[in-house]
Amino acid sequence: MKRIVCLLLIAMSATMLAVREGEAGEMRGMSLLENVRTGNVEAVRSMLASAETEVRDGEGRTALLLATRQDQVEIARLLIEAGADVNAKDTIQDTPFLFAGAEGRDAILRLILATGKANLRDTNRYGGVALIPAAHHGHPSTVRILLDTDIDIDHVNNLGWTALIEAVILSDGGPVHQEIVGLLVDAGADREIADRDGVTPLEHARRRGFKEMAERIAAGPRS
Repeated sequence: MKRIVCLLLIAMSATMLAVREGEAGEMRGMSLLENVRTGNVEAVRSMLASAETEVRDGEGRTALLLATRQDQVEIARLLIEAGADVNAKDTIQDTPFLFAGAEGRDAILRLILATGKANLRDTNRYGGVALIPAAHHGHPSTVRILLDTDIDIDHVNNLGWTALIEAVILSDGGPVHQEIVGLLVDAGADREIADRDGVTPLEHARRRGFKEMAERIAAGPRS
């Protein structure tokens, strides 16, 4: 009987210790998120040996996604080197890779791509690969970076649009998007893929009076 009681006590002690360790790990993880939010590089560096890098906030965002959103390059580098998941999705389907591409976080995007782990086929809440919002949001340098990967240049999102279509219809036709259109055309984007109404990028540019864009699309890739 005494032996059974002793075994039970040992088992209970082990369980309580595991619970306490789990709670401590969760608290370290939450502290990590807070230090990322405040941009405390040294605190993040010192915590990475013991904190859980994949802990999430109330919106499902990991420390790396928070660092990416805030363009905290050094913190992002530390997290990536510690093995943070570059494809971890939050509640609105953003990942560090997708957000870096969509919002022109070029330094972090390069760090992510250098891992070789970025899911180039991953899609955002609109069903688009990273290249599409990069083109739409007007980030020529980001478009260049992504075009140097194996990303699908002609991917069609849930709205029926490619990166080339979005660069035309969701822009003001100005120099920035003219440059992006040129980059996509030179990279071999299919100029004949139409939207769900059967309208091609060239026709969209003409309808909107975007003369320079229309001429660039019509001219095709430069040799």
